[in-house]
Amino acid sequence: MLDDRAKLLLKTLVERYIAEGQPVGSRTLSRAPGLDLSPATIRNVMSDLEGLGLITSPHTSAGRIPTARGYRLFVDTMLTAQREHMHAPSHLPPDQPQKVIANAANLLSNLSQFVGVVMTPRRASVFKQIEFLRLSDRRLLVIIVSPDGDVQNRVIFPEADYTQSQLVEASNYINAHYAGLTIEQVRDRLQSEVEKLRGEIAALMQAAVKVSSEVLTEAQEDDVVISGERNLLSVTDFSSDMGQLRRAFELFEQKAQLMRLLDVSSKAEGVRIFIGGESQVVPIEELSIVSANYEVDGQVVGTLGVIGPTRMPYERMIQIVDITSRLVSNALSHRK
Repeated sequence: MLDDRAKLLLKTLVERYIAEGQPVGSRTLSRAPGLDLSPATIRNVMSDLEGLGLITSPHTSAGRIPTARGYRLFVDTMLTAQREHMHAPSHLPPDQPQKVIANAANLLSNLSQFVGVVMTPRRASVFKQIEFLRLSDRRLLVIIVSPDGDVQNRVIFPEADYTQSQLVEASNYINAHYAGLTIEQVRDRLQSEVEKLRGEIAALMQAAVKVSSEVLTEAQEDDVVISGERNLLSVTDFSSDMGQLRRAFELFEQKAQLMRLLDVSSKAEGVRIFIGGESQVVPIEELSIVSANYEVDGQVVGTLGVIGPTRMPYERMIQIVDITSRLVSNALSHRK
């Protein structure tokens, strides 16, 4: 355990490094308000902190910088969440979920000046409405509306040709008898009822189930919205290390790893902080992620956050993420 003097010195060092981006030496710390320690005492305490793996000395400087372990101790025990005035909107306009999510990612990026990421709402495999539109011979457009108003469509090529009146009759029957059920429930009922249904309705039902399954699968594979990647180009920590910058952009392009990371954070309450280098959760040493869940009508359906340099102003990022998660929850819950 650290004594109060060591904790105060570590806190001061981390805050100074976050603010200035330069290794912090004992002479700089001796002039910091509130420490009231001699440079010699500070050097001794810094040596102890280095021995504990909380700070380290870059080879080009006699000063010290925090390690991932030092950042973790700082964010877990030393942050003082001060509410600062922020030019954030009082609400996000209720809209299609895709627009709300895109607006939220842009808001996170603009407020933080880093990268905003939002996992789109997890979709239940339920449809509210299905419509069929005849495009040409044996070419149909299937329109699927989810309970939250999200609209997806696919073109299919059935073996038989259908008139538009047949398609309307089929969609009316499907919506009247199957709307609100999960795709699995529809599939099970279809197997037991297929012999009772007229041929065209049974065939269109099977096509609708197949398309719905494909839509939901694809939606889950591409459900991270990212905004502000270019902001990292102006961050000193990355502009001086193109290797780190390249790995960061690869993370954004792949999305799968980003999805796994956001999924980990979705299992906790409140704002979470993941620090690069402390585990395999964040694969890039110079990146940290501040994230929080958002809800729809009281149910957690997704995660959002800010990705930036490990040397980021954590108090401000926590506030930005917390505010945005509340705005998204309200916008999606109050959408008419």
